[in-house]
Amino acid sequence: MAAPDFWNNQDEANKLIKELKGLKGAVDPLTQAEKLITDARELLELAEGDAAMESQIEADVQSLIPIVGKLEIQTLLAGPYDNCNAIVSLNSGAGGTESCDWTGMLFRMYTRWAESKGCKVEVFDILPGEEAGIKNVSFRVEGDKVYGFLKAEKGVHRLVRISPFDSNKRRHTSFASFDVIPEIEDDTEVEINPDDLKVDVFRSSGPGGQSVNTADSAVRITHIPTGFITQSQVERSQLQNKARCMKVLKAKLFELKQQEMDNKLAAEAGQKQKIEWGSQIRSYVMQPYQMVKDHRTDAETGNIQKVMDGDIDMFIEAFLKMKPHDK
Repeated sequence: MAAPDFWNNQDEANKLIKELKGLKGAVDPLTQAEKLITDARELLELAEGDAAMESQIEADVQSLIPIVGKLEIQTLLAGPYDNCNAIVSLNSGAGGTESCDWTGMLFRMYTRWAESKGCKVEVFDILPGEEAGIKNVSFRVEGDKVYGFLKAEKGVHRLVRISPFDSNKRRHTSFASFDVIPEIEDDTEVEINPDDLKVDVFRSSGPGGQSVNTADSAVRITHIPTGFITQSQVERSQLQNKARCMKVLKAKLFELKQQEMDNKLAAEAGQKQKIEWGSQIRSYVMQPYQMVKDHRTDAETGNIQKVMDGDIDMFIEAFLKMKPHDK
């Protein structure tokens, strides 16, 4: 990084900076833990019934607990793609406005979570609901081990509440799905035949005003063999939107290739894989009582407002600590 030509290739420079940040994130908690243990041992030798020193030792040991917890999570995020950025899709289920509103609430929750981790969120494509909320949204989350954390959220999320859109104040149940794939590096080998692509351009939609795009800059790419569709309309340039679409498509095709390999290995081993997508992983109940419960880990809390403000670490960590055959 001290080399004078370090920034000549910005992409390579950013890769190295990300790698350095990841390495520091792994080493720093260990160094901190070792220092606290050394200090506690030295104080223990000198204490000999000194209440003040014993109190300091106890404080040092207590401060070790969250650090050791961090180290444990680091060891659990050792998958081949856990260190990648994440490409996330949120889709509303049946239920019209109520489900769209729930999707919007989830988008806010994950955005708040990302911000609390110092992560960057970029929206690729968003389709607002007709009355409120969001029908679907795809976005990129950039940060340290983002995919490793967010893979714990993949599945269907269920909301139970008294609907603010129901004049009779009845309870409604809404569903929204969360899907995530790792953002793979540009040098990863994924072959895409241009003849397999159908590229459509159209005018970007938006709320109007000065920010509305009057040119046909939005891009939708359909991969004919798989039926995968990627779309981007957040950039003013058609080329930029196309590049975003190709990045997402490449990640989807890479994930498909990995799934095919996993299924082949599972078939050879004679094991059945539990299907997560389409299953209800978590319930958020607002009325008649308040509770958020994960049905895979049984982790739960009554502070639903805190969860909706992005505090979902307890659910993610509980999932990561599960035994592999339980996931």
